[in-house]
Amino acid sequence: MGIYDKYVLPNLIQIACGGSSFSKQRGKVIPLAKGNVLEIGVGTGLNLPFYDGEKVTKLTAIEPSLATWKKSQVDLKTLRFEFEFILASAEELPFDDNSFDTIVMTYALCTIPNAQKALLEMKRVLKPYGSLLFSEHGIAPEKRIRFIQNSLNPIWKQFSGGCNLNRNIPKLIEASGLKLTNLNEMHIPGWKPGSYNYWGRATK
Repeated sequence: MGIYDKYVLPNLIQIACGGSSFSKQRGKVIPLAKGNVLEIGVGTGLNLPFYDGEKVTKLTAIEPSLATWKKSQVDLKTLRFEFEFILASAEELPFDDNSFDTIVMTYALCTIPNAQKALLEMKRVLKPYGSLLFSEHGIAPEKRIRFIQNSLNPIWKQFSGGCNLNRNIPKLIEASGLKLTNLNEMHIPGWKPGSYNYWGRATK
């Protein structure tokens, strides 16, 4: 891991993903999590304050970058549920089949190198009738914005930790065999190529 990835990138992610627009999106999906919960790409822990302690019994959070997790400013002692952090990749989840009632994924799918493999892993560890709750940015419907996203993406990925501007989030989720039971989409305030959001729920 280079100096940029270890010291600079975690701070940029914290700033980019910690804005009020992103926080508002987190607030739409995370409080719905319940039971034994898995969070994909916990990052610096921006989601942690949004969980409902009366619904969640345990939260297992995975993150492939220890440097990013170490930037967390959340006091874990204040959490009202059992918490476990595991250094792991979403493409190879170290859990048994049918382990979790809820999986939470916010602004993580864009950076996972093999998104399809990761979603298949999520489906594997999700209990029957369990829920994948998600909020992700992705490909926009406007041709002009799509052109910018597609044009910038190769360069953007190099400086953003592998973040892709142009992933088709609903298509990726459905291709894994998960069923979208609730889907919302719109531009949220921010830079247009990075602000088209998809959020909702998917089940086995």
